[in-house]
Amino acid sequence: MKALVTIVSATALLLLATGSTSHGRPTVDAPCAGQIHANPGFERGATDWTAGPRIVVFGDAARPAHTGRAYATFAGLDVSRSDLLRTTVTVPADCDLTVRFWVRTTTTETARGDYLNVGLAVTGIPPKTRFSLAFDGGAQWRQYSMSSGTATTERTATVSFLASETAGNGVTTFDVDDVTFTLS
Repeated sequence: MKALVTIVSATALLLLATGSTSHGRPTVDAPCAGQIHANPGFERGATDWTAGPRIVVFGDAARPAHTGRAYATFAGLDVSRSDLLRTTVTVPADCDLTVRFWVRTTTTETARGDYLNVGLAVTGIPPKTRFSLAFDGGAQWRQYSMSSGTATTERTATVSFLASETAGNGVTTFDVDDVTFTLS
């Protein structure tokens, strides 16, 4: 019996010395990498977004998208109304979510009555408006970004675009495109 224990012990030592057993952790894809939204540029319409009617449009030569052929558009009717577009993604534990988006504003407005509020709500953090954009944003596409920060638990993050237009004050149109959701 003693000889058998000695042989088993010697075999175990030999395996450890020759590297026949695995040392270290298995290779796994990093959960905090890459773009996580399936339709960031609205190329598939409102798929994966909650949107009001007529928000996602397909651009043309006169009003092209930032990239691709589709974008979201808000207001532009000179009536008192609001338009809402939002989506929710899951942020893994110990990951930071960065949301980047492009906005173009065209207007005939002369006073600040029309606006586009962009919000980020993350589990465990009170929701807040990160950007309040008005008619003076410019007719060229401009990029904005916001971040969730990290946490030790998995969270959900909801990004919302809420446009409000007031009648009789001029027409303002807000276009949004390429809303990327990147983990790091």
